[in-house]
Amino acid sequence: MSPLRFALFGHPVGHSVSAAMFRAAFGAEGLPHVYDLVDAPDDAALEREIERLRGGELRGANVTMPHKRAALERADEVAPSASDTGAANVLERDPRGRVVAHNTDVEALYRRLPPCTSALVLGVGGAALAAVRALRRRGARSVIVTSRSLTAEAPRDSRAARLVAAGAELAPFGAPLSPVDVVVQATSAGVRGGSPQSRELLSLVPWSQLQDGAFAIDLVYGPAPTPFVAAAKARGLSAEDGLPMLVGQAELAFALWLGRPSPPGVMRRAALRALALG
Repeated sequence: MSPLRFALFGHPVGHSVSAAMFRAAFGAEGLPHVYDLVDAPDDAALEREIERLRGGELRGANVTMPHKRAALERADEVAPSASDTGAANVLERDPRGRVVAHNTDVEALYRRLPPCTSALVLGVGGAALAAVRALRRRGARSVIVTSRSLTAEAPRDSRAARLVAAGAELAPFGAPLSPVDVVVQATSAGVRGGSPQSRELLSLVPWSQLQDGAFAIDLVYGPAPTPFVAAAKARGLSAEDGLPMLVGQAELAFALWLGRPSPPGVMRRAALRALALG
């Protein structure tokens, strides 16, 4: 079998555990395939990498910040999963040489959420939109989205309009809320634990409005519990970080590219090893 090449496009990418996960999965399946991390600092660099995919040098790619929207716009074909979220985190080259954009965020998050009736999402970006769609699929009748950037007087921009169209209700930080049973941290504030942004976020979370036994999920992950997860657990909530969702996204991408499931548990173990090694 000839090796196929895959990659992650983003900026920065040095912290990513994606290469460790895919290399482990390929090895477990006896596949000679290659997976690289590609730092694409701007749109021009992203365009060059997508041309490599379109030309057949690559078979598929994952896309991370800040290129998920741009990757969708540069694809030749957009799957419903990507058009529904306005972003692409997986690209594949089809047999015709066309670049097809997919999004596995919603499905991966949906698999991590419990059934719920009411939810709160922190953030207004692409991750928040994926969270709204996943929560609605999980049965949430009420999904409130709040952010430091939202105020009662602020006009709704395109991001806000997409959230409302997906079934969310917008509220400025600090607005009175009804009790919720799921909260999703969908900002980048937890990327640097202990940062001023992270501390500010924790001070603004309406912890008293979370039901007893509520579930909290932070879409950020790291080698140690994120500040949001630590704060949630200290309040007796069930909580997890974004690593299980990341693994789920990778497993879905593996299946999209190769038409077969990823070997069970292999990607998760590889991600944990990579995080432990820093």
